Amino acid sequence: MKTFTSPDGTDWLVAVQSPGSSNAVIHFRHPDGASSRKDRYNWVITNGPESRSVTARLEPETVLDSLNDAAIARLFGRSMAVSRQDTLGPTRD
Repeated sequence: MKTFTSPDGTDWLVAVQSPGSSNAVIHFRHPDGASSRKDRYNWVITNGPESRSVTARLEPETVLDSLNDAAIARLFGRSMAVSRQDTLGPTRD
């Protein structure tokens, strides 16, 4: 795992999950660890030789090693929340 410090000073853990033949999920884990509600994710897409084989799988360590600080910052800047926010209005019973 790597770490990434966001502009607000939060130190996120960076992990690679669900590798496919040409893509993988980059998971930004929030440091509070209480739940995944604050976690974020983005996809990284590769075009190496394994991307041409549907049975191939990227190695998570290789994907993570290929990401420099600028690439991680770019992925974080366009990342999405893992979980939706709570509703603002009253809920139906």
